[in-house]
Amino acid sequence: MHVITTTAELADIVASLSKSDFVTVDTEFIRETTFWPELCLIQMAAPDVTALVDPLAPGIDLAPFFDLMGNERVTKVFHAARQDIEIVVHRGDLVPQPLFDTQVAAMVCGFGDSVSYEQLVQKITGERIDKSSRFTDWRRRPLTDRQLAYALADVTHLIDVYRHLRDELDREGRAHWLNEEMQVLTTRETYAPDPEDAWKRLRVRLRKPIELAVLKAVATWRELEAREKNVPRGRVLKDDAISEVAVQQPQDQAALARLRTIPKGWERSGAAAGVLEAVNAALAVPREDMPRLPKQPQLPEGTAAAVELLKVLLKHVAEKEGVAAKMLASGDDIERIAANGAEADVPALHGWRREVFGETALKLVRGELALRFEDRKVAIFEPG
Repeated sequence: MHVITTTAELADIVASLSKSDFVTVDTEFIRETTFWPELCLIQMAAPDVTALVDPLAPGIDLAPFFDLMGNERVTKVFHAARQDIEIVVHRGDLVPQPLFDTQVAAMVCGFGDSVSYEQLVQKITGERIDKSSRFTDWRRRPLTDRQLAYALADVTHLIDVYRHLRDELDREGRAHWLNEEMQVLTTRETYAPDPEDAWKRLRVRLRKPIELAVLKAVATWRELEAREKNVPRGRVLKDDAISEVAVQQPQDQAALARLRTIPKGWERSGAAAGVLEAVNAALAVPREDMPRLPKQPQLPEGTAAAVELLKVLLKHVAEKEGVAAKMLASGDDIERIAANGAEADVPALHGWRREVFGETALKLVRGELALRFEDRKVAIFEPG
């Protein structure tokens, strides 16, 4: 099976792919030992054209591939696109547009929550995908024909999946639903989160503002360090160590060495110096400028029953419309609508979600609609 290993070959195949109005794309990558994903293989397909590209080939320039990703005349089709796009953003400094994510489209079309690629292919085409090469180390060369066939199948089957979902969206008048969803995936900030928000990844019980200040400072330091050295966050400092540092607030090597989550001798490393610098900077923040502890919103008394009623409505609407429930509203959306009604600023009350579910939910909250059990099914009716 032929693999493209030169820039000239890549430019030629991109020229052929660019004649189509869409191209299916997938990547194979490794990120267990790095912060940024290491791109190991690129697969692309359009009707009558397929390509396997080796980005690790000596001397290859991926510029033609990135030109295709930026070609607005060609729709780029991915399944579960976020990590693939992260690679394009990091390596090519661009976000592919226009974009079609078949996983999101499948949820809009009623295939369930986060349907896998294998499930989607089987439901739409009847084909079964050979999963035996799923756990390949894609950095190793040479890749076998079996591994390459597995990789290529990810984009060849995707052609039929894309056509089916595209046609169904058009038939049901839901193409604009997907377009709204793609706005998140095509926003550059999605792939460049602020290092100062890194603390939000951590699950830590904090009791004092100073603990939050230290947590933020150390988590930011770790994020920047991991990005610069291109290593996983845990290789720089484990999550539980950051949590203990936030609570204990060590100000020198001796105090750092006493923490149970710090390996013996680590306190004398350059990384430890960075942690101590972050801790002491946080401790120097004036008390009045300390961050406030985030508070979990408390539902008004008696709201719990309303939440359960809205969940029943959500399931009813999702089944009726043939769309995954979590696409319409999250648990937080439901709770905030129950508590605040139309004042709730949640995704369920914006865009196509409001049209499909949000307005009905608000009518239920206002008592303009009711639910009843009818012929062993839930039905909506107007009381009075």
